[in-house]
Amino acid sequence: MRRREKEITDRSDIDAVIRQCQVCHLGLTDGDQPYVVPLSFGYDGEAVYFHSAKLGRKIDLLQSNPRVCVQFEINDGLITGPEACDWSTAYRSVMGFGTACLVEDPAAKHSALALLMAQYSPGEFTFSPTVVDRTAIIKVTLDLVTGKRSTSA
Repeated sequence: MRRREKEITDRSDIDAVIRQCQVCHLGLTDGDQPYVVPLSFGYDGEAVYFHSAKLGRKIDLLQSNPRVCVQFEINDGLITGPEACDWSTAYRSVMGFGTACLVEDPAAKHSALALLMAQYSPGEFTFSPTVVDRTAIIKVTLDLVTGKRSTSA
């Protein structure tokens, strides 16, 4: 990281950023082109989980190359200045790199769906076997995570 003073090094601070986010961006490779998709997610401290239809571009790309990048950010506000180039944004962000796989076990899929719901709402949820069966669950095991924060221009 070029600006070491902005690096978030404490893993609990990195996890806090992830847990406070509402959207994760999943970066995939489509041949020689990047493909990034915003998704709702669940997080267990080691892996990120997404739900999806069983068919589609995202699933096709994951099956051809499971190496992915995930990105989380929290916008903490606009920083104004006297001139245009003095403006900035206060933020916290996390980048993660890892390997994606499809979760097939119904109990593991159920657990992943519970993690997804826990990201957005407290409480217990039930999932019908039909919903669990027709939903693809993508698990991204994180090999590397980095965090960055900016509180001033």
